[in-house]
Formats: sequence, structure tokens, C-alpha cells
Amino acid sequence: MRIFLLAVGTRMPGWVTEGFVEYQKRMPPDMRLELEELPMPKRGKGDTNSQIRTEADAIRKRLEKYPGAKTVALEVRGRALDTPALSRKLGELKDLGQDLVILVGGPDGLCPQLSASTHEQWSLSKLTLPHPLVRVLLAEQLYRGWTLLTGHPYHR
Repeated sequence: MRIFLLAVGTRMPGWVTEGFVEYQKRMPPDMRLELEELPMPKRGKGDTNSQIRTEADAIRKRLEKYPGAKTVALEVRGRALDTPALSRKLGELKDLGQDLVILVGGPDGLCPQLSASTHEQWSLSKLTLPHPLVRVLLAEQLYRGWTLLTGHPYHR
């Protein structure tokens, strides 16, 4: 099983890259975590909705690379999972041999139509989180879910 994080934005601060890579390295080979960054369209005085649609088009095009994968949109109003529920979902997907693609939109969020077309919508928090922090938080939670699944002592 592979987990792909499709995230809009390519120039993250060093601490974001370091944090993400730290947890990425900890994931086992049979549950690899990969990051695919999508360039953010130039922001101007234009219509925010058109920028979100442009991002959605780029994400849809990239999703073609992952046929059969379960897709999840990260949304503030998505379903909140606790760690045991996330761990169970990872275990189910691993047992099925199904890849997971998690979508993170740009600063203005995901296109509602794109989000609605995914298999599920998850929320990391009811709080609005800084876009870069989501990558690190998600990587840590995926690692924590794996440790719980395997009985590793990290999750206590």
C-alpha cells in the first residue's frame, strides 16, 4: 500500500519539509508515504473561485495517475477521525492492497465539486490550520496510526 499526499504549494518553509520527511522516513516500506506537490497558480486580484477551479483541474489531472486508489479530501467540515479510527482505515486499505490519495488544497481550500467527488472527506481539526502545518500534522498522524496498527509503543 502507498499513501500519496497531493498538496497544492511547492515552496514550504524548511521546518515543514524537515517535519514531513521525519515521519515519512519512519513509515514502513509496505505503507510508504509520498508527497506530490502541485504548483500553486499565481495569486492576483482575480476571482478566488477561478483560482480554486484551476487548482482542482491540476489535482484531477494528477489523480489519473492513481486508478483504483481511495481518495480523501481534507476539509474543515469533513469527518473527524480519532487515532484508532484512522489506524483501522489504514489497516483495511492495507489488507485490500488499495492505495490512498489524500488531497490538500491551497490557502483557499479545495474546490467543493472536487471534494464532493472523493470517497471521503476528513478533518484534522475544527480549527483552521496553517496550510504548511497540515503536511506535518498529517504525516505524524499517519505514522501514529501505523504504530497503533502494529502494536509499536509510539502510540501510548
